[in-house]
Amino acid sequence: MEKPSIPQGTRDFGPAQVARRQHIFGVIRRTFEQFGYAPIETPTLENLSVLTGKYGDEGDQLLFKVLNSGNFLVKERRGEITPLVTADDLAQGPRAVLPKIAEKGLRYDLTVPFARYVAMNRATLTFPFKRYQMQPVWRADRPQRGRYREFWQCDADVVGTDSLLCEAEIVLMMAQVLNGLGLVDFTIKINHRGVLRNIYQALGSEGKETDLFVAIDKLDKIGRDGVTKELLEKGFSDAAIDTLFELLTVGGGYAKKLQRLLAGFVTAGVEPDSQRPGPQEPTDEADDSADAYYRGLNELAAVRDLLQASGFTQFNRLEFDPTLARGLSYYTGCIFEVKINNVAMGSVSGGGRYDNLTGAFGLPDVSGVGFSFGVDRLYDCLEELELFPAGTGTLTRVLLAQFDAASLAAGLPLLAQLRAAGVPAELYPDAAKLKKQFQYADQKGIPYLLLAGPDERAAGQVKLRDMRAGQEQLLSVAEAVAVLSQAQ
Repeated sequence: MEKPSIPQGTRDFGPAQVARRQHIFGVIRRTFEQFGYAPIETPTLENLSVLTGKYGDEGDQLLFKVLNSGNFLVKERRGEITPLVTADDLAQGPRAVLPKIAEKGLRYDLTVPFARYVAMNRATLTFPFKRYQMQPVWRADRPQRGRYREFWQCDADVVGTDSLLCEAEIVLMMAQVLNGLGLVDFTIKINHRGVLRNIYQALGSEGKETDLFVAIDKLDKIGRDGVTKELLEKGFSDAAIDTLFELLTVGGGYAKKLQRLLAGFVTAGVEPDSQRPGPQEPTDEADDSADAYYRGLNELAAVRDLLQASGFTQFNRLEFDPTLARGLSYYTGCIFEVKINNVAMGSVSGGGRYDNLTGAFGLPDVSGVGFSFGVDRLYDCLEELELFPAGTGTLTRVLLAQFDAASLAAGLPLLAQLRAAGVPAELYPDAAKLKKQFQYADQKGIPYLLLAGPDERAAGQVKLRDMRAGQEQLLSVAEAVAVLSQAQ
């Protein structure tokens, strides 16, 4: 008999793991709802026409395609239908063949389906529309630590406004969730596509902009030498690459980096977006940059100002990182990424502004911004750092022991009382030895055991045992219910 297994990159979750995951979902859900986001859900399957072309070439390669149903190959061999794939299709390659045999795919993320949802339901939505979504996604990636083929995302997006208040609130939500989970050693990285575009212009617009962004996005993985090698292969000159790293590695804090990049763009002759005041902070940099306005730099400064006005105090956890590129091709404004510093793990959250995404679905000029938490990576971080609250994996709070038919008859009304009081409780289903019932409670992590032998029943009392402390007390039924209600 073949040994059962599950596909690589997927996992089963037992009761304790699910309870811990629900703890994470709960913290995220409460945060989203506090900021005014409402829940929606979208189908597991999307048409490939919705998914393709939204994630860049590399993202398209990671889409799980679903083969069309039906015995079309058998019917084709019988001559009952015209061949779906012709010799010309085969000669053109996968792009020509795929639409003939697969029209649907598993969702790759939650943002593109959300944009499709907004376009389809525009007449019934109130804009700005704020939604959150917690569902699994699938990517045909190579499984490794912290990277799975099936994983859950928790997204929050708002569409119908270009207000930078939304970007500031994304930072606030990220920080609130991480603090709520106890992951206090984190860094929220922020950049702007406009800054990356200005860096490209500072290089003299050599090569392709997308090639530059893809290479920068790999900097953490392949290092400076790897990025240099890739850019040289893509046609960038040594001088352009030197300029690139001068701009990417500007020092200082958030405000100082803004100022130094501003001066660098002016020196490189990058055409300003318009003439408006740049970031206004005391600086010893060149004065000739003071009037140059670059959208990316100014919007990053505005987000910082909004955070200050909102009472945000964790600026030591917020980093302006010019190397942050995030390869997804639909971002057009601010981009975000979150890393937990004391765990060897990739990013646990990311997102950004997308001004043109709904336009692909017939709804142009609708700006949106959002971000996503990767629940599976958050789980791994909490587990490694032992930050799950005690008892998170235990649902039952008290086990009622059963000795005989009389204890069963007495236990059922008590069980109903406990549940009516909101105490998760269960009655051991068999009349078994007390040692076995103790083991059951211990293995499940149930913190309390209730015993009512003949003597206790005659006195109208029960014995409440604290499984952790190993202590017992004799109480009336009402007292026991009250103690268990308060102990939750």
